[in-house]
Amino acid sequence: MEKKIYPELTMDFVRVTEASALMSSLYLGCGNLEMIKHSSIDAMRGMFDYIDFKGNIVMSKYDKENSNMLYVGEKVGSWQDETFEMDLAVDAIDGVKLAAFGLPNAISAVAATVSGSIKLLPTFYSYKLAVGRELKGKLDLRKPMKENIKIASEVLGIAPTELTFVILNRQRHEEIIEEIKEAGSRIKLISDGDITAAIATAVPDSGVDIYVGVGGTLEGILSAAALKTLGGEIQMKLWARDRIEEQSIKEEGWDLEKIFYTDEIVGGEDVIFSATGITDGDLLKGVKFVKGFAYTHTLTMRSKSATVRKIESMHNLKNKTIRLKSLEEDKRLIDLRNEYIN
Repeated sequence: MEKKIYPELTMDFVRVTEASALMSSLYLGCGNLEMIKHSSIDAMRGMFDYIDFKGNIVMSKYDKENSNMLYVGEKVGSWQDETFEMDLAVDAIDGVKLAAFGLPNAISAVAATVSGSIKLLPTFYSYKLAVGRELKGKLDLRKPMKENIKIASEVLGIAPTELTFVILNRQRHEEIIEEIKEAGSRIKLISDGDITAAIATAVPDSGVDIYVGVGGTLEGILSAAALKTLGGEIQMKLWARDRIEEQSIKEEGWDLEKIFYTDEIVGGEDVIFSATGITDGDLLKGVKFVKGFAYTHTLTMRSKSATVRKIESMHNLKNKTIRLKSLEEDKRLIDLRNEYIN
């Protein structure tokens, strides 16, 4: 029988992504990718210490060699005997370049579910297709894009010219972009931040219908956690960066043509997702500092109750503290801000 997630954990994860976003925002636009990345991770790792659970990081951008970077296999939380165990997918900052240069759509995100319920896909990149509720189960990642466009148009009752795709602006997507252009559909190119793009397909009035292209596998898993509650869908197929990786994956028994769907990617009846904006974007506003306060905007959801919340928080800089794992102590946000300014 599946273990239950305590209701109060939803807000615990909100505090984790808020802290990571707040810490990142201190270095917004600094141009220093390493500094902004390390600061956000330091805050996320530190805030996990306050959650009374047994947390296993099963999907991250880092392996155990990066022992201070929220690595795969890291254990977070209190790990008390009476607590329960959960799998985590974490991205302290999706869009490091976006935040470092003050560009839109940088977020901090966490997904959590019962132990053993996150699919451990072996590739850094995956080919992904994300859609909202109306197109769920209708499209197929393996079909030519023109066929998917025809189906999507019929299902939504609109002309192909009214469909809007979001795609990462990468050379590898030239062929897909040409197919979409030939069909007359609209394209919104983004430089980074494809978690936001995938989720936007399931958000009413976002102006986005379909997300497609090769992007991070971790980002796909985090998107799946959100789309599970929103009623949308993501399809993912492993994408090898070169022949060596392709051969290695095949030798491990993986099928490069297999399509993984939302519930297979993130299983369990009780999935929690939290994302806090670092910079202003299509889905969330970024962190703002105004007259001694910091304002954050967070999207949080829980699949069991199908509850989706947008939370706007006001943090008093004199009182707000963030636990930094590197120091093993809490630091006031105003002190951290002053340290950076000076």
